[in-house]
Amino acid sequence: MRAVAQRVTSASVTVGGRQVGHIERGLLVLLGVAADDGPEDTAFMVRKLAGLRIFSDEDGLMNRSVADVHGAVLVVSQFTLYGDVARGNRPSFTGAAPADYADKIYQDVCAGLQSLGLDVQNGIFGAHMEVRLVNDGPVTIIIETDSRKKRVQ
Repeated sequence: MRAVAQRVTSASVTVGGRQVGHIERGLLVLLGVAADDGPEDTAFMVRKLAGLRIFSDEDGLMNRSVADVHGAVLVVSQFTLYGDVARGNRPSFTGAAPADYADKIYQDVCAGLQSLGLDVQNGIFGAHMEVRLVNDGPVTIIIETDSRKKRVQ
């Protein structure tokens, strides 16, 4: 699983001209699911996103999580995070999970974040979405469960 987490002052997602998700201060998470992702990857991603300390404390240090600052999370599915351009210029998406499976994992990540008491907004899986954001910092962090798997082996 891959996530691009961006600290934002606001973010929204629109589908077909209708806003389907909106947050103020918090995290915009673009989430891609790989074919071999499972429950352990989901749990890892939920823990990392919820605990990611990228919000400033009273001393201006990145020491607070989204929960600490009473922020929200907007999670947008993005299979293109698994676009591979190693050969040629047209991306191959063979590393991305099939849609039905990816949707289940995506929903599980959202539910996991909600179970921790976070306000979670979503895009619509598989839809053409317009995402707007005001990146705060900018602060952008990439989280990959693949790197966790490699360290364990």
